[in-house]
Amino acid sequence: MSDTVTFFQNYTPVGDILTLALCILFIVLIKTAYINKTKAFMYLKINVVLLFGSAISNILYHILLNYLDVYPIKLPVYIFRTTYHICLFGMFVHYVYYMKEPMRLDERHDKRYGLIAVIGFAVLALWEVIGTVTHLGYYIDDNNGIHMGFPLFPIGYVAYLFLLGYLLIKYRDKVFKQVIMGVTITVGLSVLILCVQQVHRQSSYTSATFTFPVIALLYLVHSNPYNISSGALGIAAFEDKIKSSYDKKKELLFMSLYLPEFDKNGRTYPDEILSTIRYFVTNFFKEANLFQLSGGHMIMVIDTELNPRYMESNSKMIGEFNKVYPIYKNDYKIVSIMSDDRLSANKDYSAFIDYIHRKMPMNSIYRIEEKDINEFYDQRYILSQLEDIVKRKDLNDPRVEVYCQPVFNIQKGIYDTAEALMRLKLPELGMVFPDVFIPIAERSNCVHMLTKIILNKTCRQINTMIKRGYNVRRISVNFSIFDVRDNDFCSTVQRIIRENEIEHNKIAIEITESQNESDFEIIKERINELKGSGIKFYLDDFGTGYSNFERIMELPFDIIKFDRSLVIASSNDQKMKEMVSHLAKMFSDMNYAILYEGIEDEEDEARCKEMSAKYLQGYKYSRPIPIKELTEYFSKIS
Repeated sequence: MSDTVTFFQNYTPVGDILTLALCILFIVLIKTAYINKTKAFMYLKINVVLLFGSAISNILYHILLNYLDVYPIKLPVYIFRTTYHICLFGMFVHYVYYMKEPMRLDERHDKRYGLIAVIGFAVLALWEVIGTVTHLGYYIDDNNGIHMGFPLFPIGYVAYLFLLGYLLIKYRDKVFKQVIMGVTITVGLSVLILCVQQVHRQSSYTSATFTFPVIALLYLVHSNPYNISSGALGIAAFEDKIKSSYDKKKELLFMSLYLPEFDKNGRTYPDEILSTIRYFVTNFFKEANLFQLSGGHMIMVIDTELNPRYMESNSKMIGEFNKVYPIYKNDYKIVSIMSDDRLSANKDYSAFIDYIHRKMPMNSIYRIEEKDINEFYDQRYILSQLEDIVKRKDLNDPRVEVYCQPVFNIQKGIYDTAEALMRLKLPELGMVFPDVFIPIAERSNCVHMLTKIILNKTCRQINTMIKRGYNVRRISVNFSIFDVRDNDFCSTVQRIIRENEIEHNKIAIEITESQNESDFEIIKERINELKGSGIKFYLDDFGTGYSNFERIMELPFDIIKFDRSLVIASSNDQKMKEMVSHLAKMFSDMNYAILYEGIEDEEDEARCKEMSAKYLQGYKYSRPIPIKELTEYFSKIS
């Protein structure tokens, strides 16, 4: 029994108790943290369970071993010792499967390494049983003396370390080097502790050393979440990097790469692109960090203090990118930006770069300037004002102003119609034009409220002018497809006209033709519903984009507005002039009135009169003016 006592005296349960505590901690962290449920993470969770099992088994094994003289039953001792070793070797198997996952091996190699790991496990597990039965391995004799036999456990341990090391070295180009470094150092520390333990004939900390790789992988790959293939961190880490650098007043360079096709349908990067990304991150800048903000959007962050020649390195990297682009031919947008206090304080980099992406053409590279950041915050401010306008629902909101461009009636030789145009007058920016705020309003579903305000203010001014004796035939208001789609479109238009106490024929609605089949049907339905009340309808921007004559004929428009582009084209080419002239005559013969917009001089005027014009509009007659100034153009009824 002396061998047993000596063996047990070299064991303390502290290591295994610590392992159990760490396993419980892992379970709590896994349950409370958000972690992607990948196959690799499943293997890691299984290893936590096996680690827990190994620590419990080792503690119970030594407890029973200590009471063999009192309870001389050897089978439970063998069972717990075998379970202890099987759990540890099971962890090795799952580490092999874990490492195979991000390497994307071909089917043959994937099966080969998996088979090697499983066969090794089977051999070691069988030896635990056979060695005990045959007394070639571990067994306890009749005097309760312990015999270790052939030491297959350390041999198996070294064999699995060799297999894992071989995978990391052979396929190192498929795994981010910081992950390789972290795992290698962690495993090396485990081996060192085991060697020290062996020298002192100890066995107390074997299970504890298996916790080190679990800790490393949870931190490097899952909790901190390094993408094991690309080395990218997540949005939370990106924001933390910005905050930390901003607090320390560190200057950063941001290099953004957007590959839009990888934002679609959960597509993943192929190996060759991942390899190129890893090359860019590790070879041009010192200690650069890569962050993945969406499936197709990555941002590399460079500390300029650590990279004093960052501009030169930036140019070199762009040069290398231009070399590899013809190989892969994936659409891209690249943005570079120096850190800005406003963007850093508000954590707006992601939103700002998305804003730049919307403006950039595909396959282009853009360096951010101060004016871009100013425009971004101006648009933020415009959006906040638009949202407030919608929230207030005030049809007389002073921030929305109506401008008008008078339209010349050729037959009567007077101005009796006009087009209402929208402007915003905001406290911090002053006058804002439609090309700036309309796209924002459409993206944020604010445009419908703006249109109602313009219609209301236009109707109110018409009422005022009529009461003062002016000859107002009608004023047209532009409606977008977003307005027309609204189920209350017709009732809203009629209600506003009625509340302002004017006749319906004093208002015209301008609509641009839609290519969408469902939109076409909606437009047709809305026009037919409102035509009976006397409202006129204009087809706006004829000659631009999509024009389908069959559909135009189906829609009961009153006036066709020929776009400025056709006016210009008719002045540059005789064939184009004949084509425009024939189109205009054809519409005119079918009782459509023709309005040419963009008339700038007498030559434009004379040519358009020859081409069946009934109405003319443009800078020759007037620039857009506040609607109250229409009285300077419209005449009074005599």
